Amino acid sequence: MSMVSRSQKPGRQRDIRLDFFRGIGMFIIFMAHLPFNSWNAFIPARFGFSDATEIFVFCSGMASAIAFGRLFNEQGFALGTSRIAYRCWQVYWAHICIFFLVSGLIVVGDAWLQTNGAYTRGLNLVPFLSGDTGTNLVGLLTLTYVPNYFDILPMYLVILTMIPVVMALSQLGRVYVFGFMISLWLLATMGFLNLPAEPWSDREWFFNPFAWQLVFFTGFAFMRGWIPAPPIDRRVMIAAAVGLVFTVPFAYEWLYKNFEAFGAARRAIEPLIDKTNFGILRFAHFLCLAYLAYALAGPNGDNLRVIKGPLVSTCCQVGQQALGVFLSGQFLAMLFGMMLDQLGHTFLLTAFVNIFGFALLIWAAQISAYFKSAPWQVKNNKSTPGATGAGTNQQAPKRNDEAAPSELAQPSP
Repeated sequence: MSMVSRSQKPGRQRDIRLDFFRGIGMFIIFMAHLPFNSWNAFIPARFGFSDATEIFVFCSGMASAIAFGRLFNEQGFALGTSRIAYRCWQVYWAHICIFFLVSGLIVVGDAWLQTNGAYTRGLNLVPFLSGDTGTNLVGLLTLTYVPNYFDILPMYLVILTMIPVVMALSQLGRVYVFGFMISLWLLATMGFLNLPAEPWSDREWFFNPFAWQLVFFTGFAFMRGWIPAPPIDRRVMIAAAVGLVFTVPFAYEWLYKNFEAFGAARRAIEPLIDKTNFGILRFAHFLCLAYLAYALAGPNGDNLRVIKGPLVSTCCQVGQQALGVFLSGQFLAMLFGMMLDQLGHTFLLTAFVNIFGFALLIWAAQISAYFKSAPWQVKNNKSTPGATGAGTNQQAPKRNDEAAPSELAQPSP
């Protein structure tokens, strides 16, 4: 959730703030996906309008600006668009694979635990597994069947396809970029733009990508320098903190359910906090949260570097491998949810499952980083003294900005 100044050259160095907060978002998303997890009572979504989804999408926009924006600048529009297409291809197959893995786990769990199809019904997989298989399979492959538990990656994929459009518009001027962002968001909010989520009903995507692109491209614009970084000002920090505290009575379930005034106010502003079409108050709440995180992290994340230890370094590692971690978290959350159902949602067991799940996510990040390092490639860093250019065996070290972008945000909590 960091912001960079316009003078900072984008894409030349990893931003510790981006990796750290994206890693925090991955842990929160895992907790939110774990069914009937009592720890969910303490995640940010319970106290405000925005949640880890905004963190994920915003940071994904920033990471995409670093990884993809540079390609458009240095290699041209055609290669930049090709790189986007390749990334979409990766995300698409990640979505298809995790759907079948989790669905297989659910089917096996129902059969083994003799639940009479309870888990299959819980994920609304009955129509897919027992209905018109041909139609539903085509729906899955064409993204016209998007179950709620599997809706983050499709949203991210569609938003990725908008990057070439945004980069083309940026050549005309940033006003065209902002006009495009706001126009799409308005059309989505007014109900004119969304995508079908089920072949057998009129349900639409839970995360409307035409609305959620607003927060994605806000992060993108900050990292590209199209929006100047705000100054770190104590008065603005206080105003942002007041804004966050002010939303608590309308977001905290116990308060708005037990005090009619808060409940009535929440019902009145429901369209403004709508998650599907990214209500404007969600955006305002997230901007307050993002500004505080940006200010507390210090210029260029200096405060995080000062306190850098196991917590910060681990969160950064998880944030750098967000796609692999997210996919692992989806599978583990469902597996551990089934385990808690069978053994009991006790305090100690719930704590164990959450902590053990965190450890496995960290392990998934380490495994993902290991394979991305391509350890099977022989690297010869020795070169003949005085040799230059051709004829040397020396390999230039891979720059940090060449790391895979915005590897995902998914669900949402």
